[in-house]
This record gives sequence, C-alpha cells and structure tokens, in this order.
Amino acid sequence: MAFCRAQAVVLLFAAISLCSSVTALPETLISEHILISTKRLTFTLENSPTRILVENNSFILAAERTQRKDPLDGFKLYKAGWNISNLHYLASVGFTAVPLFSIAIVWFLGFGLVLALICCCYCCCPHQSFSYSRTTYALSFILLILFTAATIVGCVVLFHGQEKFHGSTSSTLDFVVGQSNTTVSNLRNFSNNLADANKVGVGQISLPADQKATVDAVVRRLNNAANDVSSRTSDNSKKIQDYLDTVRLILIIVVAVMLLLVLLGLTFSILGMQYLVYIFVIVGWVLVAATFFLSGLFLLLHNAVGDTCVAMDEWVLHPREHTAMDDILPCVDVATANASLNKSREVTYLLVNVVNQVILNVSNVNYPPMLKPLYFNQSGPLVPQLCNPYKPDMTNRTCLPGELGFNNVSQVWYNYVCQVSLVNGSEICTTVGRLTRNMFEKMTAAVNVSNGLYQYGPFLAGLADCTFVRQTFRSISRNNCPDLASHSRQVYVGLTMASSAVMVSLVLWVIYARSRWHRKRNKQLLAESYQAQMHLQEKYLLGTPRSGR
Repeated sequence: MAFCRAQAVVLLFAAISLCSSVTALPETLISEHILISTKRLTFTLENSPTRILVENNSFILAAERTQRKDPLDGFKLYKAGWNISNLHYLASVGFTAVPLFSIAIVWFLGFGLVLALICCCYCCCPHQSFSYSRTTYALSFILLILFTAATIVGCVVLFHGQEKFHGSTSSTLDFVVGQSNTTVSNLRNFSNNLADANKVGVGQISLPADQKATVDAVVRRLNNAANDVSSRTSDNSKKIQDYLDTVRLILIIVVAVMLLLVLLGLTFSILGMQYLVYIFVIVGWVLVAATFFLSGLFLLLHNAVGDTCVAMDEWVLHPREHTAMDDILPCVDVATANASLNKSREVTYLLVNVVNQVILNVSNVNYPPMLKPLYFNQSGPLVPQLCNPYKPDMTNRTCLPGELGFNNVSQVWYNYVCQVSLVNGSEICTTVGRLTRNMFEKMTAAVNVSNGLYQYGPFLAGLADCTFVRQTFRSISRNNCPDLASHSRQVYVGLTMASSAVMVSLVLWVIYARSRWHRKRNKQLLAESYQAQMHLQEKYLLGTPRSGR
C-alpha cells in the first residue's frame, strides 16, 4: 500500500510542495485582515459517469475507473473514487495485484514443501534406479531451451521497460520541478517589485506611510513563502529522484541475476551437474517468489498511475468542486483570488498617482522663482500623464487620449528632460524642459515598479485559484501520463514473463539433469554389462574342450 501511495504521489509531488506553502500566499498578498476562505463552490451537476456527486456534494474523481473490489469492506465495489489518503482506495488498488502476490506465496510455500519432501526422500529412502524415459529426456530438453529463450525475452522486455519507465518518471519530475522553480522565481520578482515600491518617490511625494508598513509585511511573508517552497521542492525532488534511481538499480540487478541464473542453470543441466543445479534451484526458488511479488507491486503502480492521471484530468475540468484533491491542493475561491489581485492593483494605482501628481502639480506648473524647490525653471510643452490601468475601485480603466502606457513612457518623457546647473544647491533648467534628470530617473523607476506589479497581477490570480496547478496537471496528463502507463505496464509484463519462464525452468533443470545423469549411468551400466558378458563368453570358450582331442 505504501508503495502504491508513494508512486502515485510522484505525479503530484511538486504541486503538493508548492501548494502546501503557497496556500498562505493569497493572504500574504492582501492586507492583514483578509483571510483565506475555505468555502468551496458546489454545483448540482448532471448524473453522468464523470459527474457523480456523493451525499456531501463532493465530486468523485475517476469514479468509473476506481470501481474495484474492496477487501476491507467485504469485497464490495469501492465507489468513493481516487483518494490516496483513503485506506479503502489503497486496499482496492492493492487487491488488483492479489493474483501475482498469491502466485508468489503459493510458489514459495508449495515449491519449498516439494523441495523439503525431495530432500527427505533422498536422505531417508535412498534408491538407486537409473531408468529413464527417452521421451521425457528429449521433451525436457526442448522445453528447457524454449523457456530459457522466454526468460531472455522477458528480461529484454523488463530492461527496456525499466529504462523507459525511469526516463518518463525523471522527465515528469524535471517538468514539475521546473514549474516549481518558475513559480518561486515569479514570487521573488514580485516581492522585489513590492519592496521597490516603498523606495519609490519623486521629491516629497511617495506612498502613504500605512501603505509602506503593509508592503513591508507583505514582502517579508512573500520571501519566507518563496524560500519555503524552494526548500521543499528541492528536498522532495532529491528524495524522489533517489527513490527512482533505487527502483532502477533493483530492476537492473533483477535482470542481470535472472539472466545469469537461467544461463548457468541451463549449462549445468546440460552438463549433468546435479549438485550445482540443486543449488541454483534453491536460489531460483527465492528469486522467482521475489520477482512475482515485485511484478505485483508494479501492476499496483500501473493501476495507481492510471487512476491518478484520470483524476488529474477530471480535476482540471472541475477545479471549483470539492474533491479528494483538495486535501493535497487546497485552492481558494474566486473571492479570495480577486482580493489577492486587488492588493497588487492597489499599489500599482497608488504609484501611478504618485507619478501623475508630480507631473500635474510640479512639472506642468510654471511656478515663480521664489517657490523653490517647486520652481526649477520648467518650461516648454506639458508632460503627458501616465495612464493608470485601474480606477479608484480597482476595476480596469481605459486610457484617455494623450495618456502614456507603461511600454513607451520612458522614451516619450526623455524628450522633456532639460539640461540643468546647480544654483545654491538646487537643480535649475538651463534649456527648455519640464523634467530634470533626477526627476526623470525617479519617475521611470516608479513606472518600472508599477509595470512589474501590473504584469504579475494575472500570475497572482492564477496562483491563488490553482490555475498554475491545473496547467501543470494538464501538461502531465497529455505529455507524461501515456508514457508512464505504457512503461509501467511493460515493466510488470516483463517481470511476469521472466518469473514464469524461470519458474518452469527450475523444474525442467531438475528433470533434465536427472534424466541426463540417469542416461549416462544407464549407458555405463550397459557397457559394463556388455563387457561382463563378453568376458564370460571368453572364459566359457576357453574352458570348453576342443573336438577331436
């Protein structure tokens, strides 16, 4: 069961790592009084195989695929869907591998009992008989060659399958780690933009003090969350990669041992080396039981991977419904996602206002020389204002004619920069222009911060409502799931083929080795009997009187 659960989580691990830390981000990105809502939207859906609702309005993932016998519930059909935290689900998945587990147990106990009986008979009731069947001898040899070839084919299938399986799982792991690293990078960039917002100011105009305090708190929590996500992703990816490498090594060792065993067993059987054959039979007895058990684990894994892929597909289509996935990936509701986005919009709105206040109240006003520092001999055409993308209620706003967007504002404002000289410690324009170099640089810095916050707005909303997880799952389902299912099937098929062929080969080794030894002894006895008869004839002829004497 633990193997099943661990393997199923391979597909989910980075998203789990992210969301276990990132679930705090929506409340990080908004002011302290906004909390993450735990409510879920529930819907009344049509009664179809993919839209089955249980009594508490929970959506069942992979409902059809997971309907299997549950040994913990009197072998009734399990109907609660995919849920790796549900013992009944794990038991129903594990029950699919019972045939292979049963073969392993029956073989280990049954063949062990047969070996014990043979040893007792050999030790307690010695019986020298050298008779053999030519048909048995020939047939056992032919079957031995065929099942040896079958073992080799099974090992080739197993080796190829484990290489592909390791490659597909590692590829999935790398993809999810990449998604995690991208998310962490975006979080840190957004955090840096927020931190820069507190430093932005043109002259005496900057963000209000209460906003600065809120931003500082948000930045600290964002950095802590990003560091936590990065640390968890790194630790989990290393553990899972070590786990995958261990599985690969075990399978390679199994392939090598089975090939060596079957080839040496065939050689010793042909040479009639019974004692070595018996040793290899004992080794093979244990190995076959282990490989049948291992093939059962991979059959269990194959079913769990298939269930997980179907569950991810359905969760992507129904992200707002309460499902078993919520225990791993708790996505907040639409209201909280919008509240998270509003914080970045609020700071963007305030920064644009700071810049426009400087333009309207300083740069575009012709102050008399006595009103320093507002006066710096500004003159010439008026500086166009920066377009604020949001209204005071944080809804989207359409730019008015003459307002500049974030993309080209720096190039346009540069045309309004004047040459300056210092007069009594103050910068005074000596050419036509309404912006000093210092003002231009500070206004441009504010624009860059505002643009950064504006660009990361959709990312924050996607982070809050698990859009990034849906995209990751959709990509895994389309690009990785088919290979994972195909290659895990190839591994357990190869293991089963090789185990079955070796199981039969063990019996054939004994039969053929004994038949060959009996055949050899029978020939020796016939030769000794013939020599004895010839010797008696010769003695008889020598002892018989010749006629005529």
